[in-house]
Amino acid sequence: MVRRGHYSGEVMVVLITRTKKLKGVAEISAKIQEQCPDVVSVQQNINPDQTNVILGKTTKVMRGRNYIQDQLNGLTFNISAQSFYQVNPVQTEKLYARAVELADLHGDETVIDAYCGIGTISLSLAKAAKKVYGVEIVPQAIEDAKENARLNKLDNLHFEVGTAEETMKKWADDGIKPAVIVVDPPRKGLTADFIEAAAKTAPQKIVYVSCNPATLVRDIERFGEQGYSVKRPLEPFDQFPQTTHVESVTVLERTEK
Repeated sequence: MVRRGHYSGEVMVVLITRTKKLKGVAEISAKIQEQCPDVVSVQQNINPDQTNVILGKTTKVMRGRNYIQDQLNGLTFNISAQSFYQVNPVQTEKLYARAVELADLHGDETVIDAYCGIGTISLSLAKAAKKVYGVEIVPQAIEDAKENARLNKLDNLHFEVGTAEETMKKWADDGIKPAVIVVDPPRKGLTADFIEAAAKTAPQKIVYVSCNPATLVRDIERFGEQGYSVKRPLEPFDQFPQTTHVESVTVLERTEK
């Protein structure tokens, strides 16, 4: 697996192996950096499972750092091997900037960013909000998110490791009342439990970043049952040119009773 920072030019190479032992580790990693000077991180990921999941749970640094660095919308991010990062940063900047614009923040709001990853959306929201809460199931991504907040000198963020639905339930029980909830889930979309817990916090607005139109439509219907509806046209973004896949941003607002 190869990752490259669009603006920084830094490259990470991850060798994915079935077993822990890899002969000639020092020689392999040295040769990679010798032939490719932009490589600042060479790592080995161990994945003994025969599944469609590419990365295993264990990653070892063979040479250099355990992350690369890049920029999005004027913010700096550390990106580790296990953390999700969009493959099309040019379109990603437009997508995330539009999501933050549609949140329409004025500086006194509390915002929840579900599926926050390394904080790529959270940090942009934090520049315009009073407080941002982020949740992500991958521990390394949350470590990156916390470090990214420090890198960018933002102190109004709170990140937690956990499933989006369980953490949302906890925050709802804790009395957190966000003005806006931003979601950017995987292709399977949101769970019914998450939608119910999100509605319990009674945000005025849900900003939904989707990579799957089918699950988006399903989730819009579920939010409709909780009193939310789409007030403006869905906005598509061609994140994956020359493929059938498309990302989009949708805004749902609470129906006034």
